Order: sequence, then structure tokens, then C-alpha cells
Amino acid sequence: MDASTPDTIEEASLGYEGWRIVAVCFLVATFGWAFGFYGQSVYLAELHRLYGWPASLISGATTFFYLFGAGVVVFVAEAMKKFGPRSCLIAGTLAMAAAAIALGKVTSTLELYLANAVLAFGWAGTSLAMITNVLSLWFDRKRGMAISLALNGASFGGMAGVPLLVVAIGHLGFPTAMIAAGFVMVALVMPAILLFVGRPPHHWRRAALTLADAASAGRIRTQALRDIGFLSVAISFALVLFAQVGFIVHLISFLDPVIGRPSAALALALLTAMAVAGRVLFSTVIDRLNQRLASALSFVSQALALCVLITCRNDWLLIAACAVFGFSVGNLITLPSLIVQREFDARAFGVLISLITAINQVTYAFGPGVVGVLVGWLRAAVLRLHWARGHRGRADHDWRARSKSSRSSRRVNIASSPAGVRGQASCGLSQ
Repeated sequence: MDASTPDTIEEASLGYEGWRIVAVCFLVATFGWAFGFYGQSVYLAELHRLYGWPASLISGATTFFYLFGAGVVVFVAEAMKKFGPRSCLIAGTLAMAAAAIALGKVTSTLELYLANAVLAFGWAGTSLAMITNVLSLWFDRKRGMAISLALNGASFGGMAGVPLLVVAIGHLGFPTAMIAAGFVMVALVMPAILLFVGRPPHHWRRAALTLADAASAGRIRTQALRDIGFLSVAISFALVLFAQVGFIVHLISFLDPVIGRPSAALALALLTAMAVAGRVLFSTVIDRLNQRLASALSFVSQALALCVLITCRNDWLLIAACAVFGFSVGNLITLPSLIVQREFDARAFGVLISLITAINQVTYAFGPGVVGVLVGWLRAAVLRLHWARGHRGRADHDWRARSKSSRSSRRVNIASSPAGVRGQASCGLSQ
């Protein structure tokens, strides 16, 4: 599509209908990430408190949620093609709300895993793959900006949705609060979808005429997994998100012993705020950048921030490193879709984005566990180092004390010997 076409002018206009779709996707992402991603820590704490279930059992259900969800996310593009964006968003919203209600009513581990299975369907219908596929029907040239702005809802879900859920649990109890949250999601999101999400515009209808000539979704996935260009995107982002998710989950517990809980909470809040700021600022230029280079620079910035966090013990430097790390958090979710859009056949866009999202999800499902092991190992190594230094310091102190005591005892022995007495007497006579 040429830059001078009416479609491009229409996308750049504030009156373009696609921006209303962005607002709907922002709302969907707010609830999707609040219940599906950030809410997992709330569920773990509350179910452990209510039933005394081991944290390992509850976190195992969370891992199941991510892995099962990855298997569902792969087919988002096909569902979109068959049922359309409105039906898919409605199904995702209803599944997420039903899962929230079910989590509030679980009384056994089997029910917990079943609720997480429903949550996985809701997550597939309200998270990255669904939102990216929906927005691709309305945007081409401004797709990067549209996705970036819509996914700010993910950060808002963490900043506002989870604290409100915690407050509701404190006043109503976990079961009632989850039921109320599910109904609030339906009451707010469903009318927005029904009012604003309709038929995609004409440039999508033109593209739809060529879909019959596209390869099947299974063939596209097979070819992609043999393509070096696709694998370079999928593997690199999977590894970075593996580290990113693991780091964020363990951020408070890692910083708490070093700078204290209030400063650690400030660091997490600043990280989230910088993720929003980075997404908004990047959205104005992201469609014009070399997106592979931008991705590489984001990887390097996060790696350097992690090095500071591991090696430094200054409060303000640690908080600043969290801010630097956070600036790229949101953009690393957006960039894969833009690289795919630029480098691969447009007819395969939805299938490839769903596949990358599934690969990322399988990978970062193990991030918190692996990073937790590494953090435990690092803490043990630091404690051993401090113990060794302290033990060596005490040994040196004892050695110096013994040496001083030995010298003192030798002086006393010399002074009390006959030679010492004669020496002292002769000194007295000479005086």
C-alpha cells in the first residue's frame, strides 16, 4: 500500500474509526492483564491463606495456565478468520470473567486447575495475540502506534486493576470480590465491544480477497519454524521475555533485603510507570524505526540494567536501573509484531503473531521458577561470601589478640627472670 493512499490518510486522522478500536482494546487489555497476568500473585496468596495449599501446588497451576494457554493462543488467527473480531473479543471477555468467578469459588486442587484452563481461554481472547490481530484489521501504516497505545492497558491493569482487586478482597473476601470483579468486567467491556467493534474497513476487505490464495495455517507455521528470519525473532524475544518476566516476579523479594520493602515497592512502581512512558514515546516513532536495531538496543539496555542490579548496592542506582529496565518492558511486547509485518507476507501476519506469542508464553512460563532458583543461589553465594569474610576477620582478630597476649607474656617472663632482675638492678645503680 502506497503512503499516499486514502487508507493512510484515514489512519492518521483522529476521526478514523480504528482509534475507537484502540480504546476498546485498551479496556480489554486492562482486564486481561489484571486477571490473567498480574492477578496470579493475588490468587497464590489468597488461596494459600484460605486453604493452606502449598505455594508450589498453586504456582504449578499457574504454570499449567501459561502452557495450556500457549496451545490455545496458536489458533487465535484461525478463530479470528472464522468468527470475526467482535465474536472473538466477546468470547474472550466472557471466558475471562467466568474464570475470575470460578477462581473465587474453588475448593479443591482439581477445581483450581479447571478454573485455570478456563482462564487460559480468556487470556488467549484478551491478550497480545488477540489485540494485535484485531488491530491489524484496522491499521497498516499506524499499526505500531495503535498496538503500543492499546497495550498500555496491560500496564494500567497492573497499576490500577490489581490494587483495586486487593482492596475489594480486603472488604468483601476473596470469593465475593472475584465474583464482583467478573461482573464488573462484563458490565464495562461488553458494551464497548458491542458498540464500537464492527466490520473492518475496506482495506481489510480487499486483503480478505487474497486470503483464499494463502497457504493453510498449518503450512505457514511449518514454514516459519524452518525460516531463519522468523526463528531469529521468535527465539531472541522468547529468551528476553523469559528473563524479563522472571525478573519482574522476583523484583520485590530480590530488592527487599538490600534497600527495604518501601524502596523496593517504589522501584517496581517506577518500572511500571517507565513501561507506560516508553510505550507512549516509542509509539510516535516506532513505525519509522529500524525495528531490529531498536530491539537489539532494548535488549542491551535491559542487560546493562540487570548487571547494575546484581552488582550494585546503592539505593538510588538500583532504583534508576529499574527505571531503565522498565523503559523497554512494553516495547518488547510490541516489536515482534512490527518486525513480522515488515518482513513477512501480510497474509501470514495473524498466524505468525499467534505462533510467536505461543512460543514466548511457553518460554516465560518457566521464567519465574528458573529465576527463583538463580536468585536463591545468588543469595546463598552472597551469604557464604559474607560469612567467609566475617569468619576470616574474626580469625585475624583472634590471631592478633593471641599474638599480643604472647608478646605480653614473654615480656613478663623476661622481667621476672634473674637476668631481668639483675638488669633492672644495674640500671637502678647506674642512675
